[in-house]
Amino acid sequence: MKRLLIVHHTPSPNLQAMYEAVRSGATTDEIEGVEVVSRPALTASPVDVLEADGYLLGTPVNLGYLSGALKHFFDQIYYPCLEETVRRPFGAYLHAGGDAAGALRALDSITTGLKWRGVLPPQVVTGVPGKPELEACWELGATVAAELGSV
Repeated sequence: MKRLLIVHHTPSPNLQAMYEAVRSGATTDEIEGVEVVSRPALTASPVDVLEADGYLLGTPVNLGYLSGALKHFFDQIYYPCLEETVRRPFGAYLHAGGDAAGALRALDSITTGLKWRGVLPPQVVTGVPGKPELEACWELGATVAAELGSV
């Protein structure tokens, strides 16, 4: 069975709603053969990453950048996982109070360095996520999970 790891920093109700939509999409009954595991960004380890076949990353945008928690996650896993996780699929969802360009640049730089393969463009939500944004988060979760399993 394939494993999908959701690494998230979820300090707000808006991010909680996005996380729940992503997780719901990733665990939809139509996708078989995928175990979904969630870890807070501050506790996710290199072992978690090495044991997974794909990733979903969730973070707020703080001061125009990735949250410190997600950056800490990447700092912890970068070198131990650099060679072993090449070409693994990932998706990301971000909640921003304003401009997310700096966070997106950082995410792209880090995941390019890891040689991970983005399945869909990152889902960025500004303000309260409405039905269309939550549906896009659901689709992100389902799409990344479908990359690993059978539909």
